[in-house]
Order: sequence, then C-alpha cells, then structure tokens
Amino acid sequence: MFRPALRLSRHTRRSKRIAAVAALLLGGAAVAPSAQATTPGELRLRVMAYNIQAGAGSDHVFDLERQARAIESEHPDLVGLEEVDVDWAARSDYTDEAAWLARRLHMHVFFGPIYDLPPDRVGAPDRRFGVALLSRFPILHAANREITRLSTQVPDPVPALGPGFPEVLVSAHGVPLWVYVTHLDYRGEPDVREAQVADMDKIMDGRHGRKLLLGDFNAQPDDAELAPLWTRLTDAMTVAGQRTTPTWPADVPAKRIDYVTYSPGLRALDAHVPDTLASDHRPVVTDLIVRRMK
Repeated sequence: MFRPALRLSRHTRRSKRIAAVAALLLGGAAVAPSAQATTPGELRLRVMAYNIQAGAGSDHVFDLERQARAIESEHPDLVGLEEVDVDWAARSDYTDEAAWLARRLHMHVFFGPIYDLPPDRVGAPDRRFGVALLSRFPILHAANREITRLSTQVPDPVPALGPGFPEVLVSAHGVPLWVYVTHLDYRGEPDVREAQVADMDKIMDGRHGRKLLLGDFNAQPDDAELAPLWTRLTDAMTVAGQRTTPTWPADVPAKRIDYVTYSPGLRALDAHVPDTLASDHRPVVTDLIVRRMK
C-alpha cells in the first residue's frame, strides 16, 4: 500500500557520489557472482526477496544507500524487489530506484510497473510504482505480465487484470532459469490473492524449465489462498526448517509474508532472514543448487 511522504536522509544525497567512486574503483566491471560449480552437473546461487518500502527503512526515513548495503552484504545473484518507486513522488526524491540499485550493485535489472501514471511535475517522466528483478546474470527475455489487481489509485476499484508480474529468463552460467517477482494484494480478505495465485499459476505453467517465484505474498504459509502454489513450488524457508520465521514488520517481526519459492530442478541448501531495519520488511535469502538438464 502507499504511505505518506518520507523524510529524506543525508545518505541519499551522498549516494550518487558513492556509486560513482565505486564504479571508478571497480573499473565499471560487474561484481563476480557467488554462483559456483559444486559438481559437474550443479551450480550454486544465492537468491533474495526484499520489499524495500519505496526506499525507506523501518524508521520511515528514505535511504536507498542503506538498502543497497543490506543487499550487498548478502552477495545475492538474484534479487526480487517489491514496492519500487520510479520517479514516483517526493517520498523517494523522485528517484528511479530500480536503475539506481542496478548501478550501485553492478547488476542487470528489469522493472515491472504496477502503476504507470502521468507526472505530477512539468517536464517530468511518468510516475511508476511496481516490482523489479536485479540479476548478476544476463537477461535473455523479460515481460511484464498481468494478474488480477484491485487498484489503490482509482475510486471504487473492481478486480481487473493489470501489470506488475515480471517474467524474466536469465542465463545462470549457461543454465536457463525463469524468474518471477510478485507483490500480492495486502487486504485482509483473500479473494484478490486467490485470483492472483490462479493467474500466476497459469502464466508459470506456460513456461517449461526451472522457475523461481519471489516476493511479498501478504499471506502466511498455511493460509488457504497460497495452497495451490505448494502443489508446484517449494517454499525455501520450510525446507530450511524456518517455516515460521517472521519477516514483517522488521522492527518487531510477527508474520512471514515474504518468500523465495522454486520448482523441481532446484534444491534449497539453506535459507535465512537477515536482521536488518533498512526496510519495514526483512529480506529472505536462500542458497540454491541448480541441476543442469541433460
């Protein structure tokens, strides 16, 4: 959901200078991925799901550099981001957060807007809000697919198909991997989430190969609306014995609503929830084994 304007920290004003210096020191090269061969038929990679609350921490101060450091400290290969502002509002200093984080972390990016609205300033770009994928691997294909939405931007909304479900094909050291990022409806009634799960199932069923679904599901693992997902996907936190480890709110976690899930052909080695207040959610981080297909 949308929140009031946020106070801007001095870290944001310094962030572009920090990123520029880092790029010079690294010579503009991408950071080496953590994925590495474990056996001749396997690769290891690290995956993160993170709701960044439009760049604000649990203190509601906008500080995208703080979130970049929280991501960087985990050395992920793939990061699914939710609540991403792109030229949206003063709360995020009209920053293109997807592009900024990609530059800062030396990663590829695909942004999937949920909302794409006219600017609120003369000569400014459109205001966009949605989800994104950061990837250390090349992006071979990307599309912003539609699932059921109940808009927060129009009066008297009714459920209707809308964008904001990125479908991204990456090449993980030559291994193709479909990655999906989602942010499901936040309302108490599960009806819209039930429709969204059905829509996502249909879209993912149309692609062959290994798949990851990352995101903020706004539901807990045993909630009925998520049950169809568990017939085709595995919850990494459950495999790691942390099924009930909460992710929200970050300062006093009470619910687990953030997920890394995966299809057959992948296997979780471990998963954890970093203790960080860089957003109002804590991220989920999972180490996965990808089996090469013969």
